[in-house]
Amino acid sequence: MPPTLQQKNWHLLVAATSIGVAFAVMGIKYVAYLMTGSVALFSDAMESIVNVLTAIAALIAIRVGSHPPDRRHPFGHHKAEYFSAVLEGALIIVAALVIFHEAYGALLEPRALTEPAAGLLVNGVATAINAGWAWLLIDRGRAWKSPALSGDGRHLLSDVLTSVGVLAGLVLATLTGWSILDPLLAGVVALNILRLGYDLVMRSMSKLMDEAASPEIEARIRAAIKANAEGALQAHDVRTRTAGPAIFIEFHLVVPGAMTVAAAHAICDRLEAAIEADIKGAQVVIHVEPEHKAKPKGAVEV
Repeated sequence: MPPTLQQKNWHLLVAATSIGVAFAVMGIKYVAYLMTGSVALFSDAMESIVNVLTAIAALIAIRVGSHPPDRRHPFGHHKAEYFSAVLEGALIIVAALVIFHEAYGALLEPRALTEPAAGLLVNGVATAINAGWAWLLIDRGRAWKSPALSGDGRHLLSDVLTSVGVLAGLVLATLTGWSILDPLLAGVVALNILRLGYDLVMRSMSKLMDEAASPEIEARIRAAIKANAEGALQAHDVRTRTAGPAIFIEFHLVVPGAMTVAAAHAICDRLEAAIEADIKGAQVVIHVEPEHKAKPKGAVEV
């Protein structure tokens, strides 16, 4: 079942709010950098610029992805969200490289920190805001099957990890007087951000290439076929692909050759209703075949 108009509006509202949150956090982090002169806090603020861009990309993707099917896109526009997620992953990687560059410069010329306590407090506020919003985005993205919201949330989570690492580095640098700890820890956190960006790009690319539904979903499809295909003989060549909140399911249903079209159609209607009721977002296509088309292996026997 496709998302309702109310659900689409909630998607758009959350995505639009992300832009405002990203701008606010970026401003707070830049103030913390100005107060301390810390290269790690500067890198953290620079990374927040990517948050703004990815939040805008997520809003555009959700808006496009929510459009209903049309003549040129009969299967809908769900995959628009995966393009956004790929872009976000790429920008996460860019942010990591920016942090590496700044950290390297600070390693060559260590800098003394000014007002570290106040800067830590200000940056901590921004980190808390990001952590709360990242959790909400990931939770809603999972519930609404929105790759754009999930990708934006995972990106914000990487920002939280960056900020936590930066704060820890500044605390150690302040307590020990070792200014070199600031850029060193920033570089370590950048490695983790690089990994998160790579993982996000790979997952999104897999979805763009029509990745199958999870084994758990496919097991539920087979169970629904077995429980609701009375009158048929078997189902084979069960195939799935995911696209945002939609799961496209197709299979061949083998029925007795003497069965009427009306009777076979009734079985198909029953199967479609059962599968779509059990699996949110399912869109089912069934190809009916006579008994000589049955397959000896891999079929769902009724």
